[in-house]
Amino acid sequence: MAKRCTQPARSPSKARSPFRIRSSRLAPMNIALTYVSAWAPICLFPRSIPELCQKDTPNCSLQGETEGAEDASGTADFPHPAQSIHMTTAFVYDPFERNHSFPGHPECRERMESTWTLLQSDGILDSLTRLPNSPAPLDPILAVHNAAYVEQLQEICREIEESASDGNTIPQSWNQSALWLDPDTYVLHDSWKASLRAVGGLLQLTDAVMNGAAGNGFAMVRPPGHHARPNNAKGFCLFGNVAVAARHAQQSHGANRVLIVDFDVHHGNGTEEMFYDDPSVLFVSIHQYPHYPFSGSIDEIGLGPGEGFNVNIPFPAGVGDAGYRAALQQLVAPLAHKFGPDVIFLSAGFDGHWMDPLSGHRLSVSGYATLVEDLLTLAQDLCGGRLICTLEGGYDLNALPHCILSTLRVLSRNPAGISDPFGTVEGDPRAAGKVISTVNRRLGIR
Repeated sequence: MAKRCTQPARSPSKARSPFRIRSSRLAPMNIALTYVSAWAPICLFPRSIPELCQKDTPNCSLQGETEGAEDASGTADFPHPAQSIHMTTAFVYDPFERNHSFPGHPECRERMESTWTLLQSDGILDSLTRLPNSPAPLDPILAVHNAAYVEQLQEICREIEESASDGNTIPQSWNQSALWLDPDTYVLHDSWKASLRAVGGLLQLTDAVMNGAAGNGFAMVRPPGHHARPNNAKGFCLFGNVAVAARHAQQSHGANRVLIVDFDVHHGNGTEEMFYDDPSVLFVSIHQYPHYPFSGSIDEIGLGPGEGFNVNIPFPAGVGDAGYRAALQQLVAPLAHKFGPDVIFLSAGFDGHWMDPLSGHRLSVSGYATLVEDLLTLAQDLCGGRLICTLEGGYDLNALPHCILSTLRVLSRNPAGISDPFGTVEGDPRAAGKVISTVNRRLGIR
């Protein structure tokens, strides 16, 4: 049976929305949308999903493939913000992710390979605390995902592995089989293990920050997670990495209130859905709209006790650095101060860069660095500097490495500063200002 989420205890005052909503209560939102592709894939050899995916499996027995993995759950209380801020920056990267990659797909191993090459040549890694990684145990994943879906994903990957071992590969030269869970999202025989390690890396980072071993950190993991829904994969994503980590911070570290900021160019529909009725998690998504996955309108504000704790800032195409920073300063910061988070998570998608093939925005490397700087300052003001970043999108193989390098320099206060080899492209400030004003009026922010 699907495992029920256990939410941390909250006083009535903590369950109030941090702002006034200028509208009557909305009808429940149907988040399930007609599927539209996130990219224009060249699916040369798509294969149908096994019948298993179409079956209901209410009674499932999961078999964890995590032999030798350490339990990623922690028990220590997180340091109080009044204590001195430990500014060590932790970093997670696991090269096993290379085993989850499909030729010609934008979400590919080359994203990390190009980034890793730059980080090594720059020397930034010497100033970071490298954390070991291991596959996530299943319990934290089942806190936000349906057990039937998790079992199906595990079984699909096992069937692919068995098929590949029989020599049934497509094409033979790739030495791998692939199945498509939707027009965008592929799985290979190692995708299950890679996904567990992506979640596991972020859990290790969460433990380090919440236990005070690090002040902040960045998990350079893939596959990404913010599109994954409780019951299915979506938009390149298999597990909701940041959602798993946020709930883990609550259940294992006693964080009562968690703020998740998502500045990926695509709306974080999966993260939104997992906390849509939960007032203990404030989710704020800044994204291009209309754009894949064609959710994330201003009217999506949460449901029931979670009404008012889901905030979307849907920018039209063409918004740049100034618009995003204005959203952080005029909307995110006031909301965060009213909410009072114990930790801030950042879904760091860099696909809003002006060079990115999946974006119509005009952000820059230096612009992203400024956003991270602002969020780090916010974390220092509100929650002892606890800012936990995890990679989402970013598909230009030149821009992405420099966005990540600049983020790490900001987090670690690296004296080298920010270097933007690609420069900036001016965005449309009027378009951003109109959306910010609309959201401001709707939420009654002061």
